[in-house]
Amino acid sequence: MNLSHVPLRVAIGAFFLNSGLSKWSLEGEAAQSVHGMAVSALPPLKRLQPGPFARALSGTEIALGVALLLPVVPSALVGAGLLGFAGGLMRLYWATPGLHPPGDPRPTQQGTALAKDVWLVGAGLTLVIDDLTGRGRRLGRRLR
Repeated sequence: MNLSHVPLRVAIGAFFLNSGLSKWSLEGEAAQSVHGMAVSALPPLKRLQPGPFARALSGTEIALGVALLLPVVPSALVGAGLLGFAGGLMRLYWATPGLHPPGDPRPTQQGTALAKDVWLVGAGLTLVIDDLTGRGRRLGRRLR
């Protein structure tokens, strides 16, 4: 792991770990609310019950948070995981009516809370690109 990745990985990792832990025991209306929002963006998720879905979402956030915090996990790998998760959030943002004007990516006041998650896309891309290009440079130096 590149030393310059530490602040980014710790900040995002702690955020994800906390978010996942706070969702771990969601039940009832809270689980239904999280599930309903996800189903609006990804209709196949309707097959899952709200409780198990909330637990799976929580587990995913916990796993991603821990992976970001562990320096032995390559930045390209956690960056790819972050990109996948952020892609789901961006899909949710784009598919949920009222979060942005039709055909316009700029958020409405209601959509700002979810649209801000675009920074996770940037962070994931940064980790992947920097790790892969840095790895290539190190390999090139070894081959010389």
